Amino acid sequence: MKNTPFITKHEALGAKMAEFAGFNMPISYSGINDEHAAVRNNAGVFDVSHMGEFILKGENALDLIQRISTNDASKLIAGKAQYSCMPNNEGGIVDDLLVYCLEENASYMLVVNAGNIDKDWKWIQSFNTKEVEMHNISDKTCLLAIQGPNATKILQQLTDVDILNLKYYTFEKGRFAGVDNVLISATGYTGSGGVEIYFEDSNDAANIIWDAIFSAGAAQDIKPIGLGARDTLRLEMGFCLYGNDIDDTTSPIEAGLGWITKFTKDFNSRNIFEKQKEKGVAQKLVGFEMKEKGIARHDYEIKDFEGSILGRVTSGTQSPSLGKAIGIGYVDTRFSAIGSEIFINVRNTLLKANVVKMPFV
Repeated sequence: MKNTPFITKHEALGAKMAEFAGFNMPISYSGINDEHAAVRNNAGVFDVSHMGEFILKGENALDLIQRISTNDASKLIAGKAQYSCMPNNEGGIVDDLLVYCLEENASYMLVVNAGNIDKDWKWIQSFNTKEVEMHNISDKTCLLAIQGPNATKILQQLTDVDILNLKYYTFEKGRFAGVDNVLISATGYTGSGGVEIYFEDSNDAANIIWDAIFSAGAAQDIKPIGLGARDTLRLEMGFCLYGNDIDDTTSPIEAGLGWITKFTKDFNSRNIFEKQKEKGVAQKLVGFEMKEKGIARHDYEIKDFEGSILGRVTSGTQSPSLGKAIGIGYVDTRFSAIGSEIFINVRNTLLKANVVKMPFV
């Protein structure tokens, strides 16, 4: 397993560690429910340095991004980011990603999922027919997500960048905790506000920034947060997790990601997605609440009253914020309307659930 530059911090804090996407990652510290509440109500720090970062440079960088992704990156100006996905040639998704415009029409950063770094790199390279300069900076890039309603108030004292007024899906580069060239962005995955900070793992920057954040947030009781709470937080917001809710076999139209699928340009599987948008899809990703006691887990069957299979659960949990079991999954489109009654097969018992609007909170 790989370690992030913060491994000694996690171990010193007594984190429960486990393998995730080839990395030794903190799953929890004080407990998932406690950490979840800290982010919803106050502030917490996630080490997400396992994520992948690619730099694409040159006059054809935008052209390459446009051909491999569904969203329209030509709309980006310097300091703005967008959520997008890379489709394969069969109507599935290679990965979902963030696209940061560092310099308009010249330099971009792509942030990809940890488990897909090598796959994504090779995929993008296979379309790089116009000599775009590509750099995989994943191994030398640290990424901390400081999330929660009090996160920016705590961090503002550490930087001259006006992070209190940083708009959603924008970013700035500046000095943070005495470290230069730190990219600070507002592209969070929790729905509770906050920022993410990207910086190079050099000159002890990881220790300096980590210690500065926890020193600045000590009076506010800022907490370290593991991947367990990250999952419950994103699920309450209905955000997709690659490998669970989207993958090489699911389309963005089925997954409710039509809003990042723009038909104003050419990209892989465009014809497939256009037909799906025009004619409809056989299955849709929906949110649901359990109406009987039990928790839906990944890959559990979703059935109708007669026991016929309608689809499968992709993510499920006991929502710490709501105190009830929730989940998302693909169902036959006929059962995708809000209020539809479905049944989750939990240990060979059909438990009632209702389709609900997302986000859950």
